[in-house]
Amino acid sequence: MTNIPQEAYCYQLGARSPIEWIVDRYQMKVAKASEIVNNPNDWSDDPLSIIDLLKRIVTVSLKTMSREQRSALIGLS
Repeated sequence: MTNIPQEAYCYQLGARSPIEWIVDRYQMKVAKASEIVNNPNDWSDDPLSIIDLLKRIVTVSLKTMSREQRSALIGLS
């Protein structure tokens, strides 16, 4: 995905943004010991489910930030 507004990354739950969490967790990984493949795309019949989830997370991140927080990010405070 491209064109995710930078301020969406500024909304954080704990130590990182929900966007970073989704990108980290929803990757195809292979367990070293067992060589079992964990492919998040296998969890849904909809091939765009992860993209749709990420779009919703970006929207919530932007809407949740207060006007004051957004103004501070762009230097208007």
